[in-house]
Amino acid sequence: MDLQTAEQRAVELKNLLNQYGYEYYVLDTPSVPDSEYDRYMQELLELETMFPQLNSADSPTQRVGGNILDLFEKVEHTTPMLSLGNAFNEQDLKDFDRRVRQAVGENIAYVCELKIDGLAVSLRYEDGLFIQGATRGDGSIGEDITANLKTIKSIPLRLRENINIEVRGEAYMPKSSFHALNKVKEERGEDLAANPRNAAAGSLRQLDPKIAASRNLDVFLYGIGSSSVIEAASHSEGLDFLDRLGFKTNKERRKVASIDEVIDYVTSWVDKRPNLPYEIDGIVIKVDSYEQQSELGTTAKSPRWAIAYKFPAEEVVTTLLDIELSVGRTGVITPTAILKPVKVAGTTVQRASLHNEDLIREKDIKLGDQVVIKKAGDIIPEVVNVLAEQRTGEEVDFVMPTHCPECENELVRFEGEVALRCINPKCPAQIREGLIHFVSRNAMNIDGMGEKVISLLFAENLISDVADIYKLTGDQLLALERMGEKSVSNLLKAIEASKNNSLEKLLFGLGIRHVGAKAAKTLAQSFGTMDKLASATKVELLAINEIGEKMAEAIVTFFEQDEAVELLKELTSFGVNMEYKGPKPVAAEESDSVFAGKTVVLTGKLEQLSRNEAKEKIEALGGNVSGSVSKKTHLVIAGTEAGSKLKKAEELGIEVWDEEKLLVELNK
Repeated sequence: MDLQTAEQRAVELKNLLNQYGYEYYVLDTPSVPDSEYDRYMQELLELETMFPQLNSADSPTQRVGGNILDLFEKVEHTTPMLSLGNAFNEQDLKDFDRRVRQAVGENIAYVCELKIDGLAVSLRYEDGLFIQGATRGDGSIGEDITANLKTIKSIPLRLRENINIEVRGEAYMPKSSFHALNKVKEERGEDLAANPRNAAAGSLRQLDPKIAASRNLDVFLYGIGSSSVIEAASHSEGLDFLDRLGFKTNKERRKVASIDEVIDYVTSWVDKRPNLPYEIDGIVIKVDSYEQQSELGTTAKSPRWAIAYKFPAEEVVTTLLDIELSVGRTGVITPTAILKPVKVAGTTVQRASLHNEDLIREKDIKLGDQVVIKKAGDIIPEVVNVLAEQRTGEEVDFVMPTHCPECENELVRFEGEVALRCINPKCPAQIREGLIHFVSRNAMNIDGMGEKVISLLFAENLISDVADIYKLTGDQLLALERMGEKSVSNLLKAIEASKNNSLEKLLFGLGIRHVGAKAAKTLAQSFGTMDKLASATKVELLAINEIGEKMAEAIVTFFEQDEAVELLKELTSFGVNMEYKGPKPVAAEESDSVFAGKTVVLTGKLEQLSRNEAKEKIEALGGNVSGSVSKKTHLVIAGTEAGSKLKKAEELGIEVWDEEKLLVELNK
């Protein structure tokens, strides 16, 4: 066979296989027997082996799994993948409906969809060709898992239209695939997968795509992130548009005209969910109109136009064997129930938080009780109540200690608080937890120094406060168990790199009471240096927006301590940065920038700046960056592949700039 003939036949086979795959995996209505599909697939594989130049990114043969990866590259999402707020009962849904109507009026339609229990993914297409797939990650940055997503046969490698589009969906493991996976694991003597959600997530994060291919995953697409062409004015029309492009969407969705119909839909699925071939953990409710969605906008974490109703958690009964106490970094004593192992919502539970002494008294919990356990939000195990009627008389009252279980210091309870605290600043447990907090991602972000390493260093008396981290030597680390030369070298580099962090990272890492990551950044921006913050009065602190009475008192108290003063001197001597390095926001009235006092929306892909960099620069000039376009938007910055937000801006007559214009104004 010559190349021209082979090329013609390969095109025919690709078209046939893509159509048959769409009928089988998306429509669930196969038109040919499996044997015919397999025969055509084998013929195409042979042609591509004979003529390697016939290989293409949209060939069905690309689904079998490629080369093993070294690591997953990071991907910055063009539009953030926000999480959803939760509703747990009928009143929560009615409250959501009330907020929506107050904002956009009475003419509302909702779309109800099954909340698939899997892993959120983003798929990007250029000229109709699938070029990249990513995990949600932290919402702004995910991981490139393109090779693994290509193994999911319901994901089209080429769309029915040659357009640029980014879509969002949920990759999941069907129940049948989950049971097959656990059967194989059982035969091999391996630990069983806990539930389909964890199994799906683990499969898509395998560096070997062939493993992902063997897991038989599936996907439902539920939204459009951005698009060069969008033929829809509403979410329901957007889903129909995805259907026409060849995507698999969930057909159980329903458009309704009232919150009562939403509640009826939710109620109908409470009992029907076990009969589905996949797991769901709730119902997603979205305002249908894109225009109303835009008007409602988003918070930093979630859209105001959508909410997820979570099904009531599964409840089981087990025995409470003991209550264990732990000491947190702020000295709070937290009791934890030690349970007879029991399976809840797909995972084995042996521990559940009891929060505080008052809760134990309120629920009348005794050692040896039969207790009802559930997972709050299907995630966190908690004790619901005690089955007092099943008591035998052998149960024992739990007595909260009067002294710290770690250092024997007397415990105290501050006025107005329910928690017992150890206030000994030298308590080993508090020091250890404080060290773990100091190196964490949102604080000094010392990669390779996690909880286990900190605990080991602490146990070996190599560190007793955060300054000791900067005294560690290679010889000390190499002497520790499981610390090789490469890991020690990387850890020392990470410690050294952390010295250059901006002030807010250090402030948050110090663990000053009531000062979270956001407040730390506000303080760093406002004062600029650690010295200026340390000498600030309570009045000066209260003058800053977002700093309240309790936080101001805690900050002043912290810097009055001799130990804190000495610690900061020591950190400074090791070269730890004590200054804010980020852009300092300018009040709109103080800025002569074109951005001052204006609401700006970023859309599309920027080539020379990341979205976070652009956001920081605009805010530093007195602007406010929003996630959605509305009548209140003053300016839209449109990068490449800008979609619905650009179209909305043009419809509203809002000024639009490209990235080049943005850079000119930022550099003035």
